[in-house]
Amino acid sequence: MTLLHDAALAEAFDRGAGSYDRLVTLNPGYHAQLRRSAWRLAQAAGTAGHRVLDLGCGTGASTAALAAALPRARIVGVDASAGMLRRAAAKEWPTRVSFVLAPAEDLAAAGVHGPFDAVFAAYLFRNLADCDAVLGTVLELLAPGGRLAVHEYALSGRRVDRAVWSAVCGGVILPLGAATGNGGLYRHLRRSVTEFDTAPAFAGRMRRAGFDRVRVLPLPGWQTGIAHTFLARRPPERPGGAR
Repeated sequence: MTLLHDAALAEAFDRGAGSYDRLVTLNPGYHAQLRRSAWRLAQAAGTAGHRVLDLGCGTGASTAALAAALPRARIVGVDASAGMLRRAAAKEWPTRVSFVLAPAEDLAAAGVHGPFDAVFAAYLFRNLADCDAVLGTVLELLAPGGRLAVHEYALSGRRVDRAVWSAVCGGVILPLGAATGNGGLYRHLRRSVTEFDTAPAFAGRMRRAGFDRVRVLPLPGWQTGIAHTFLARRPPERPGGAR
């Protein structure tokens, strides 16, 4: 199976939207891990009022984590899947939360413009056809000194972590995905992780895109060595407008 990208991936998420929330609750710590990454972003960015972009917000689990971690922030959730976004928008939200249908590669056409004080991206970058281009877009959307947090499945590079991921996929994720009738999406999930950057490689990719203060923080539980929070900063402007 080839990896899904762009319209094909959005369509697969559209088909899977109805069962997605039920399935992720079977993942021990799924929501707690999102809250941990959102809290890490809040600690890096400060808890004052912010304009925050939740890029690839899905059904809104990451948006809820951000709303709790940054209680004064105005949050814009963006996703390319209309089905997932409908599930998100149907939930109860404070007025400071809004949603926009748009692919990460074409935010400006949907009216999503910076500057943002912070950007959060959960389970997004390994699904992109060109994550370097989107990292560049995020850098430009951030205000100077703004923070990026990426919450992502990115293997440590150790054989044992790859083996754990393969075992979890074979024993849990793929059977559950097949039961929903949308097995292609969950086969994509398995391969998107094994073929994505290792955690050190993705950190290097962030630095090459122009971010500084890049940190890689592991997540606890069975996902240790499999999922990480990546924190980074758009460098502040230097006098004269240079970075």
